[in-house]
Amino acid sequence: MDTATLGQTNITVPALGIGAWSWGDRLFWDYGSSYGKAEVRQAFEGAIAAGATFFDTAEVYGPGTSEELLGEFMKTSDRPVQIATKYGPLPWRFSGSAVSEALTASLKRLQCDRVTLYQVHWPFTFFMSQETLLNTLADEVEKGRIEAIGVSNYDADGMRQAYDILARRGIPLAVNQVRYSLLSRQIEAENILATAKELGITLLAYSPLSQGLLTDKYRGDKTPQGARKLDRRFRDSGLKDIEPVLSIVRELAQKYSKTPAQVSLNWLMCQGNVIPIPGAKNDRQARENAGAMGWRLSAEEVNRFAELKIKN
Repeated sequence: MDTATLGQTNITVPALGIGAWSWGDRLFWDYGSSYGKAEVRQAFEGAIAAGATFFDTAEVYGPGTSEELLGEFMKTSDRPVQIATKYGPLPWRFSGSAVSEALTASLKRLQCDRVTLYQVHWPFTFFMSQETLLNTLADEVEKGRIEAIGVSNYDADGMRQAYDILARRGIPLAVNQVRYSLLSRQIEAENILATAKELGITLLAYSPLSQGLLTDKYRGDKTPQGARKLDRRFRDSGLKDIEPVLSIVRELAQKYSKTPAQVSLNWLMCQGNVIPIPGAKNDRQARENAGAMGWRLSAEEVNRFAELKIKN
């Protein structure tokens, strides 16, 4: 099984995780209409069976439902599961105790006493300083309720600041969770990828399939459910823009007897220090995601995408 290490910690996880944003989300992902609890339970079980035992969630997914479902499902699993969840720095949270209370609530929903990774969901801390926030999380590491600390959506400067604050406590910043895929490569131009490599910070890549565009299943009259159908990228003009990428993805999928999604996820793993966390709403998607592990594109094949210019 392919594995990866979370930053400069000694924590090893599968080289691919499963994102649980869609588990309970009714607005964007149409939970409760086109799929529901039975399907996401099957996604959980399928992921576990395929070796993808690292799950990413957040208190705002659902809201709370994603954590609750994971907590329920973990109780029935006979294999160890690693959980990453996130703290939302909301405006009314302005003290360290609010951070600890949010963690307590997440642990209650997850029905566990510690999480592998606890991440700051976005960098806008409003009335709380980064020093207060990150030092509180460092306290929670020392208490044993968090194994590793991460951030999410931080730019290069913010990531470096968080790294420095934690370093003074002797704790590494393990992760920055960012949008990254073959169709969303802004982190390369914005120096986030390079800074993460310099500091030894692992990137968790969310939306690694660009919300389904890289599965190559949307064309013509086939459009996604929920709010995604409003995205111009799923229309004919948008699909035409990304055709240069999809053409190479299809070619490589045929060569390796893989799906376009598996090729796209494997490309991310080939970047080094990047763990994709694709979503899965059912057993088929979970097992397909896990099939991105266990093989590798060649360096030459990875580089074929380097010069492509795609409208974001």
